[in-house]
Amino acid sequence: MNAANDDVYRPSDRALLKGAIRQLGAQTGIEVIFAGLVNHGELVITEFVGTTTQGLKNLNVQPGEGVGGRALHQSRPVGVADYFDSHHITHQHDQAVRIEGLRTMVALPVLVEGHGRSILYAATRDRTSFGERTVNELNAGGARIARELQIRDEVDHRVAILKVVGSLAAEPLDRDLIEVVRLAHAELLSVASVTHDPDLAQRILAVTARLVGSAAAPTDVPYLTPRETDVLAQVALGCSYAEVGNRLALQAVTVKGYMQTIMAKLNVHGRTEAVRIARGFRLLP
Repeated sequence: MNAANDDVYRPSDRALLKGAIRQLGAQTGIEVIFAGLVNHGELVITEFVGTTTQGLKNLNVQPGEGVGGRALHQSRPVGVADYFDSHHITHQHDQAVRIEGLRTMVALPVLVEGHGRSILYAATRDRTSFGERTVNELNAGGARIARELQIRDEVDHRVAILKVVGSLAAEPLDRDLIEVVRLAHAELLSVASVTHDPDLAQRILAVTARLVGSAAAPTDVPYLTPRETDVLAQVALGCSYAEVGNRLALQAVTVKGYMQTIMAKLNVHGRTEAVRIARGFRLLP
């Protein structure tokens, strides 16, 4: 991946797939699991668990081709009980499948906003069937991959906004542009709180810290914990306590408790005033 910001780089999506299929292999006991990312409409298979040959390595699969290509084209799972006896798929990649000795196979598309971003395969070397529990675990694994890719896309988008704003730093900033920065900052904090990738979370927080610290901060600044900052950033977006709770996986009553603590620290009596004072202390952009 290219740098989205001078200090922040998107983590490797291949590493995400590798970790996900290792976890699925341990959970399900499936003989062979492999996956690849979709770039410009083409799938490239790069990550493997349980394979014994190089037959599938870096295999390019076009939409509609074989099990995975059909899953990509139709945006739904596709399975075959016996790969070589199936008349429901094309057979451009028979040699690679034969080298690995695979028979039963299922391919699940990983969709982000309706677009195929990856294909997750599970296979066996004997003719068999996957039980409901195994299928559910595979679906859950695909959903986790999709969610993390979506989070990374959102981070890229928000950091790109901040990068553009940074390029205009020498110019007087109008109120609309300042509000764009505030929204981007708040959304980045929200994303950092839900990602399951600790490295990505740290990189996001580094961006937000640099943004907040880009100008001299006032003295005697009250201290807000990271979670309190998360809550206040969402309130600054105009979210209700229930909406903040949904975004941060908290109960509404818990959010209210956080806000009461925040208002006490800032010595204010309302949410709007808390946001205003926090911005004055540069606790929010």
